[in-house]
Amino acid sequence: MPLVRLNLPAALPPPPPEVAAFIADAKSQIESFIESHLAHPIHSFVPSDYSLVYGALRHVAEGRLAPGPLFCEWGSGAGVVACLAAMVGFGACGIEFESDLVDLAGRLASQHHLKVDFYRGNLVPQGGQKIADQVEEFEWLAVGGPDPYEQMGMEIDDFDVVFAYPWPGEEGVIKRLFGRFASDGALLMTYNDIEGVRLFRKRAARRP
Repeated sequence: MPLVRLNLPAALPPPPPEVAAFIADAKSQIESFIESHLAHPIHSFVPSDYSLVYGALRHVAEGRLAPGPLFCEWGSGAGVVACLAAMVGFGACGIEFESDLVDLAGRLASQHHLKVDFYRGNLVPQGGQKIADQVEEFEWLAVGGPDPYEQMGMEIDDFDVVFAYPWPGEEGVIKRLFGRFASDGALLMTYNDIEGVRLFRKRAARRP
């Protein structure tokens, strides 16, 4: 099903002081985490522009652009974006394959009294491996591991907003997975260093 790109304002709302403080603490904990893992770095972990993503999430929440309140971060890393989604009113969770990052995300949310659940597993659902396998450079998308959707008792089409930070060239795979499994009307938000935050809505093709 096609994804329709939605325009975001050129100037997104900045984080208020309490959110800015959370982001600063998250960055500090991420720096400490990276330093403690220099001998065995997690190469797939790259933090995004959290202030910019917060502005986009707040725009979506205040504009009631999402069909409902459920949010999922694909490849949640330290869980910062899922926490920011909770801070603007979404019922948020994250999926991350690296267990150390799942632990870091859980601690960060708990320390800031945010109700966000994180699950270790493969964001690619059963039935989606053929889509993930289309891009050989990103084999980490197609690995096995625990099924997070079974753990949470939900499916992709239960979520109203999904966020992902794709590697260069990977966004097409993320969009195809979302287009295949998300519900009609759901939003996909992505971030990359060049284009910043982009927002898409899934729309069912019109019947002739």
